[in-house]
Amino acid sequence: MSRLFKKFNSVLKLLKKVQSKVFYSIAFYPVLLSSAFFIVALLLLYAENLEFVTIFKKKVPYLLIQNHETARTILSTLFGSILSLTVFSFTMVMVVLSQASSNFSPRLLPGLVSNKKHQIILGFYIGTLTFTMMVLISLGAYGSDSNAVSFSVMVASIFGLFCIGLFVYFIHSISQAIQIHNIIDRIYNNSKKLLNEEIKEQQNSKETLNVVENENQYWKLLKSHKTGYYRSFDHSLLQESIKKKSNILEVLPYADQHVWKGSPILKIKEPISNEEMEELALCFYILSNRHEDDSGVGGMIKLTEVAVKALSPGINDPGTAINAISKIGQLLHKSLQIKPKTHIRVSGFDIEIIYNKISPEELMRIIIQPIREYAKSDSEVTYDLLDMLLYLQRSNEIIIEYRNAITEEIENLCNDLKENITNNIDVNRILALLQPPLLTTPDKKQRV
Repeated sequence: MSRLFKKFNSVLKLLKKVQSKVFYSIAFYPVLLSSAFFIVALLLLYAENLEFVTIFKKKVPYLLIQNHETARTILSTLFGSILSLTVFSFTMVMVVLSQASSNFSPRLLPGLVSNKKHQIILGFYIGTLTFTMMVLISLGAYGSDSNAVSFSVMVASIFGLFCIGLFVYFIHSISQAIQIHNIIDRIYNNSKKLLNEEIKEQQNSKETLNVVENENQYWKLLKSHKTGYYRSFDHSLLQESIKKKSNILEVLPYADQHVWKGSPILKIKEPISNEEMEELALCFYILSNRHEDDSGVGGMIKLTEVAVKALSPGINDPGTAINAISKIGQLLHKSLQIKPKTHIRVSGFDIEIIYNKISPEELMRIIIQPIREYAKSDSEVTYDLLDMLLYLQRSNEIIIEYRNAITEEIENLCNDLKENITNNIDVNRILALLQPPLLTTPDKKQRV
């Protein structure tokens, strides 16, 4: 029975991975819509001789093509024109992806490829091509009796007009999508939404926050079976025998953390069998690509890469870097409100799962440090970077214990700019930002 359950979980996990890949594929909506148009074409061709369609043809004969050659010419023209639009649109997408990869960051490609609006437009093109081809084939089958498919020819013409309108919208949309401020805003909005969900999740689990504060003894340690980036722990795949036992599981890595094969990934409070340990390993999603799925930390990493790319000598775009730093500051402000651990109790069972969150020191290392290294000789960018760090330090909304990491990063930034910016006036302008907090004595309760 346990082997059967294990196989079922493996298949379920594989299906979830396939589902994620399919939804991120550029071909998902085109294939879906093409299939829908194919079915619509078959239904319309079947309905051509039904009574209500025949009545409609008699009432609006001016909308229908009665001549066989005219119908064939219209359908052939539609097919060729829409095929050209499809090729041009796909070419535009490839150009956009190439430009985004070279100018901004290769990690932005999945977000551009998975743009549903562009996929739907391309799907409508291909669907119209499929519909037109089916009507053309039927027109040849009926011979000179063009009235037998006149309604379908009219529908194909309407689809063609829609394609022209969609093409105009596509050009507008693709030109907007490639603009870097729109890319930054999209990453920011997605990451902000995910971070808000994490904060809400912690608020909903307040009643169990103190359950294991002083507990340090665990029975078993589960180690990773592969090297990659930890994405999530799916407790829905837990075996019933594990759920029914009173136990505490602590997931050690934070979301998007790199784990090595053989490194600890889970602590189990109560003793469990080796078979159940294998079942727990199946609940982990460890991916080879850090940016395969969206996450709050992953979004900040993408913005960091955009800022670093903008500061490189080949691009040299400090304005983009400053824009990215502004969004990173707002996301860090959200992230630093998240407590170190989230406690989740599996509904209906006496088992608790503890999820570790990324530490503020690690956030400073992977988010701020790369920008600091590239911007340490740029007075304009370091000014905004220091201003952002001071905003975080002075905020009353972040967890007080996290301020030490921010203070340490501020000191590192000040040391770097003193060593790398030769103009003393520029240095003094940047360091002037530090004066207000230095002159203000913080309340004892606010000290770390």
